[in-house]
Amino acid sequence: MRTVFLIFLTGALLLGGASVAAAQSALPLPTLSLGVEDTTEPTKIALTLQILALMTVLSLAPAILVLTTSFTRIAVVLSFLRTALGTQQLPPNQIIIGLALFLTFFVMKPTWTELNESALQPYLEGNIGADVAFERASGSLKGFMLANTREEDLGLFAELRESDATTPEELGLEVIVPSFVISELRTAFQMGFVLYVPFLVIDMVVASVLMSMGMLMLPPVLISLPFKVLLFVLVDGWHLVVRSLATSFAG
Repeated sequence: MRTVFLIFLTGALLLGGASVAAAQSALPLPTLSLGVEDTTEPTKIALTLQILALMTVLSLAPAILVLTTSFTRIAVVLSFLRTALGTQQLPPNQIIIGLALFLTFFVMKPTWTELNESALQPYLEGNIGADVAFERASGSLKGFMLANTREEDLGLFAELRESDATTPEELGLEVIVPSFVISELRTAFQMGFVLYVPFLVIDMVVASVLMSMGMLMLPPVLISLPFKVLLFVLVDGWHLVVRSLATSFAG
């Protein structure tokens, strides 16, 4: 009886699988074909090149977000803060990057609003072409970057580029972007130094106390960490750091 039951069960499973396979094979599936065709119409070639250029820009979107916005300064300062506190991996990298992204959206909101109104929306409505939209968009980003870039850095890359521009606004993105990046790094390192000083004082005091007590084998960092965290909480450190970052940008 048991053998008969197993035979019937096996047959039912086979029939069920066959019916499901038949049903799946009966479903119409879309086909996708890629090919290269000859054409004599310049408009089709131009459209293809524009699509390739757009795909290239989209692939570089993370680098553009990092190098042409306030993200660099914010991320570096937050990393300095974590190192100064000595909390190792707290906050985690995901938290630091996420906070840096949202602070970047907050700081860049006026610039992106101007970019959307002057370049993106007119382009989507068909009132301007892609070239004009790019010029307007780059102009909005140039305004923000120039407002936060030192003249010395602009002069350095303009000299290396042998540019003939008479005003900063006439400089190209190949000059403004690297100038902006090294200016942001300089400012971020300055803010990081200011963050380090109070925590360094705590480390020195704790190390001196431990040496005077003869506890040479006890790591000073282990003892100073709670005091540094307590100081940071008492002075409302996150509020001060975020406020300083948000108000440190011009434009």
